[in-house]
Amino acid sequence: MAKPSRTSNSTGPAKAARAPAARAVVKKHDDYTSDGVVDRDVLLLPGSDYQVMIVVTILAAVVRLFRIYQPSSVVFDEVHFGGFASKYIKGRFFMDVHPPLAKLLLTLAGWLAGFNGDFDFKDIGKDYLEPGVPYVAMRMVPAICGILLVPTMFLTLKAAGCRTMTAAMGACLIVFENGLLTQARLILLDSPLMIMTAVTALAFTSFTNQHELGPSHAFQPSWWLWLALTGLSLGATVSVKWVGLFTIAWVGSLTVLQLWVLLGDAKTVTPRLFAKHVVARVLCLIVIPLTFYMAMFAIHFMCLVNPGDGDGFMSSEFQATLNSKSMQDVPVDVAFGSRVSIRHHNTQGGYLHSHNLMYPTGSKQQQITLYPHKDENNVWLLENMTQPLDINGEPINGSNAWDFANPPNFIKDGDTIKLYHSTTNRRLHSHDVRPPVTEADWQNEVSAYGYEGFEGDANDYFRVEIIKKMSDGEDAKNRLRTIQTKFKLVHIMTGCVLFSHKVKLPEWASEQQEVTCAKGGTLPNSVWYIEQNEHPQLGETAEKVNYRNPGFFGKFWELQKVMWNTNAGLVESHAWDSRPPSWPILRRGINFWGKDNRQIYLIGNPIIWWSSTVAIAIFVVFKGFAVLRWQRGFKDYDNTVFKRFDYEIGTSVLGWAFHYFPFYLMQRQLFLHHYFPALYFAVIALCQTYDYVTARIPGIGLRERPIIGKLGAVIFLTLSIVAFGLYSPLAYGNPWTQSACRQVKLFDTWDWDCNTFFTEYSQYAAQSINANADIHKTSSPLEPSKAPELAQQPAGDQKPLVDRGQMSDAPAALVSPPPEAAPAGHSIVSKEEKVEYRDQDGNLLGPEQVKALEGKVSFKTRYETRTRLVDAQGNEIPQPEDAGVAPPHPDVEGADPETAGIPEPEVQGKPVVQKDVKADESKEENLAKSDASAAKPASEGSEATVQ
Repeated sequence: MAKPSRTSNSTGPAKAARAPAARAVVKKHDDYTSDGVVDRDVLLLPGSDYQVMIVVTILAAVVRLFRIYQPSSVVFDEVHFGGFASKYIKGRFFMDVHPPLAKLLLTLAGWLAGFNGDFDFKDIGKDYLEPGVPYVAMRMVPAICGILLVPTMFLTLKAAGCRTMTAAMGACLIVFENGLLTQARLILLDSPLMIMTAVTALAFTSFTNQHELGPSHAFQPSWWLWLALTGLSLGATVSVKWVGLFTIAWVGSLTVLQLWVLLGDAKTVTPRLFAKHVVARVLCLIVIPLTFYMAMFAIHFMCLVNPGDGDGFMSSEFQATLNSKSMQDVPVDVAFGSRVSIRHHNTQGGYLHSHNLMYPTGSKQQQITLYPHKDENNVWLLENMTQPLDINGEPINGSNAWDFANPPNFIKDGDTIKLYHSTTNRRLHSHDVRPPVTEADWQNEVSAYGYEGFEGDANDYFRVEIIKKMSDGEDAKNRLRTIQTKFKLVHIMTGCVLFSHKVKLPEWASEQQEVTCAKGGTLPNSVWYIEQNEHPQLGETAEKVNYRNPGFFGKFWELQKVMWNTNAGLVESHAWDSRPPSWPILRRGINFWGKDNRQIYLIGNPIIWWSSTVAIAIFVVFKGFAVLRWQRGFKDYDNTVFKRFDYEIGTSVLGWAFHYFPFYLMQRQLFLHHYFPALYFAVIALCQTYDYVTARIPGIGLRERPIIGKLGAVIFLTLSIVAFGLYSPLAYGNPWTQSACRQVKLFDTWDWDCNTFFTEYSQYAAQSINANADIHKTSSPLEPSKAPELAQQPAGDQKPLVDRGQMSDAPAALVSPPPEAAPAGHSIVSKEEKVEYRDQDGNLLGPEQVKALEGKVSFKTRYETRTRLVDAQGNEIPQPEDAGVAPPHPDVEGADPETAGIPEPEVQGKPVVQKDVKADESKEENLAKSDASAAKPASEGSEATVQ
């Protein structure tokens, strides 16, 4: 009896010992199927998973939509992207460095909500309520994108093989990430960018899972679905911001890796099948994204059919496709006596221009500039070196001497000409004098010199040198022809070439573009062509010419180049910019808005931010040791769990790297929000690492004790929620106290201003109760002495007597608004509209000063909203005007190569309100310089603007 017993005892444990080993053995595949992979199609999850996903999505909606109506004024880059919506609705062309998809979605939301485009979003802090802007509807687009980011993270982690608990943890980390919350509550592009990037990650992770299941799943409906969705989401991502190019690089690199693995499967993958795989990926990952991207620009062009602030960045051919910008056919041949406008070819800075203002230095002769708008000061008459002769052989004097030459004497390559400025009776002139700005030895000043009746001198002579390789047609290579001929103007006396570049003259030339005469000037900046051409002898029967229609593809390609160059040109410093090394450690944020003792400051949740950075660092250390051990001959990669950990988390870390390290190569302005796509991949890597440590890696005891993993997730989420709550006033613009602010301000580089807030929460309640009516102030040509005293009007639903946006002779009226005009939490006592007169520095002008200016200048109407605080007795409480709201950063005006204008008239040494001029319009000056602590729009949002 003992023997069988011993046999049983001996064999029993042996079998038990061999069983785990047998279970640990994973079948090795003889095709490209990956070891340890199971089908994780997120469309086939159990119902309990979808229930969890719905719960966290509802939680995200509550967090994202809480008080989305506040603040009720323009915040940060709402200046730009809200303004773009206005231009879309008005159809006015603008140039932005970002593709159009997100801006189109914002515009659609505003239009459906009744926005007519009249609000200009010009300044941070500008009120939304009084003009009735449907800003909440527009903010709902980023908010919905932010909400959808949560279930997308959940599904992505499930597709990556994580447990439901880990996927829920990752989704909650997105819910309670303060930076993502801040961006998702405002009219900005980052939230749409994030959801498009996230959907791409979800789709490609799902496709990778189908691909790794091997030949049996290739080209199945699920395989095609996720591959096509990857391509579509790639197109959407890059159509929001060019940061999507980094996402394309991530997908592209992993796709190349997949094809490399396929190529190595000589047994299963035939050359024909391999070609089929390549074609499928080319179709879905190249053709679909490119088609989608171009379709967005087709819609963009369909919307922007009218001239606008940004068309000066585009070529003449492009501008001619806009309504009212198209040009009538003009005579093609150019002759002596032709009145022409000459345009610079390279910088698109505009037309060769002069006006009756002198250089303050150098020769102090009349200024020559480039001006971007059509104007009579752009017209030049082309003269010969000598006057024409009459029938008696005597010279015919005067600027019209060539009008009667029949046939006209056409200007040929090598002819010497003079350019006469008819408006000021001076000729284009150069001499050995340094220019006022570019004071280089190889640059000479170009001026206009002479007077009416003066025949000029030798410094007025310029030789026409046709650039044959740039001219269109044989005739255009031999003689001057409108539009078709590209030429240089060489100064006879000095040998320099008429030249312009993207250098602006100071305010005394209204910041118009500098024109010089360069010795050895580069060819692109020395090239000119004639756009307008008139001559009395070239009538209706003369050969005519016009710009070619570039068509969609020509306009599309030109706009891509302009966007690229403008984006690269955003190199000026900004008060809130930061560099890539500071992002993973959350060293600094961005001040978005400040008003009424509240502040919005973009800062991430430090618990989530730092832990995700640690997860990246852990994987980098792991990968380093793994490579060293592999080099020493260890067989770690024979272990399936080790290999899957390396590949799956490595894929996420690669996504982080592609969205982070390229910014080190950029010299342009950068901000903390540029790190958000990388942060998303870092959070994925964090959750994957946690899931492996707590549920998949054997031998450390956590896989066998799931309660530890659950408890750890709860503790980590609790810490994240606590940190979220501590910093949430900066995301929502909620009341906060100075003491609470200082307690959580861990570093000096977290540079929000705690002094902005009240010392007690009760002060906010008093502020809300006592908030008074808005004060609308305008400046108008109405003379103060003619304005009667404020007339008391009966309360009721009345219209203001001063019409919005119009000059009015009506008196300013004190009226009570209808009850529904009161914002939530405010008690409106009265609405007051009054007229004030200020110069451009904001200084109040007295009646005598205004009267002295009457008839000399026109006044520009500007409406401003102010809030008056009163105590219980009705006495006004003094407070700083618009406390905490700074004027916009100068970059709001855009990195414009073509700023035009004339100097303002001066009164007692200070510029007064803008002079009403026909052509040389002045660029509006900022009312005050921005200080480093004030909210400013980011320059990357700048549109290209021609003022």
